[in-house]
Amino acid sequence: QVQLVESGGGLVQPGGSLRLSCAASGRIFSPDAMGWYRQAPGKQRELVATITSGGNPNYADSVKGRFTISRDNAKNTVYLQMNSLKPEDTGVYYCNYRRTVVPDEYWGQGTQVTVSS
Repeated sequence: QVQLVESGGGLVQPGGSLRLSCAASGRIFSPDAMGWYRQAPGKQRELVATITSGGNPNYADSVKGRFTISRDNAKNTVYLQMNSLKPEDTGVYYCNYRRTVVPDEYWGQGTQVTVSS
């Protein structure tokens, strides 16, 4: 089992910044990937960004150039730096951990991000 604890959501004005963190514990071992997905009201959950244990990132086109994902393997923690936030970035952001060799993944409880003036 893997447990994921997210933090860092909140309310921010358009153009502002937020940093999300997600700490993983339990049966963590490479190779794996950690990342963030989001779900806006009335919409399906969508990929935001992921990063492998080897440090390879992947971004949704809608956040490229504005968001940066990083991870600290020693702390089993993934971060999402979100800059130039837009109202359409509003949603519940979920941390995800998955193994890349076997089909096994886990989700955090979600943290709300609201971009509004």
